[in-house]
Amino acid sequence: MSDAEEAVGALEELGLTEYEARCFVALTRISKGTAKEISQVADIPRSRVYDTIERLDRKGLVSVQQTEPREYKAVPVDTACRRIREDYDSRINAAENALGQLEEPDSPDDEGMWAITQREHVTERVVTFLEEAEDTVHYLVPAPEVADREILVALESAADRGASVYVEVPTADARVEFANAAPSAEIAVASDLEETNDVYDEWPAQLLLVDKRSIVAAGIKESDLPDVVNEMAVWTYGRDHGFAVWMRELLDNRLTDRDEDG
Repeated sequence: MSDAEEAVGALEELGLTEYEARCFVALTRISKGTAKEISQVADIPRSRVYDTIERLDRKGLVSVQQTEPREYKAVPVDTACRRIREDYDSRINAAENALGQLEEPDSPDDEGMWAITQREHVTERVVTFLEEAEDTVHYLVPAPEVADREILVALESAADRGASVYVEVPTADARVEFANAAPSAEIAVASDLEETNDVYDEWPAQLLLVDKRSIVAAGIKESDLPDVVNEMAVWTYGRDHGFAVWMRELLDNRLTDRDEDG
């Protein structure tokens, strides 16, 4: 793929039509040109150049010289990128506002079991549940490396709001790291988390229970790529879901055992 074709594709990803992207890239390559020249460089019908340039003009991406024949010039690349970004952000804000006006259903749509297959989305789900925590947080982290900075901040924030935050980590070093990041949380070393069993080359990574209803259970799997670890998870929301009932029972038993040992 040539540089010009790559640029056209990138502009299309940002919301320009194919003809708009081709015309803008053509003008960037030739500095300025007539409709005929643009048609030749952009490889689009000359009859379509006029309406395409008109749309680009409305978007502030080209300048029009009132000559005969008319000549057109692309605005500087940094200016074009700024205007495209502003337009893109404006459309995102409009979509967000429109979606925000929709009525929420009477019962949560997310009841049931849902899967997550990308690490950053696992982190987003954990953070979302922590941000909604009102009463209790029980967080087991056999693989402390998956607890990104956003998660640590969300743990501390939940504790600051008055939620009871209890975190179990496998080693004393991990305890120091978590305690420094979330000093308001209770951090305990659970030696049974240090050696977990793999299932089909996947290992337990993190298990979160918030307010005894919101659950994220994640595992990690080494990738064939160097220094790359994949994280997958399932999550659920709802006190009456079978998975939530079992997790609540098992984690409550851990707390009971801890109190008895103490």
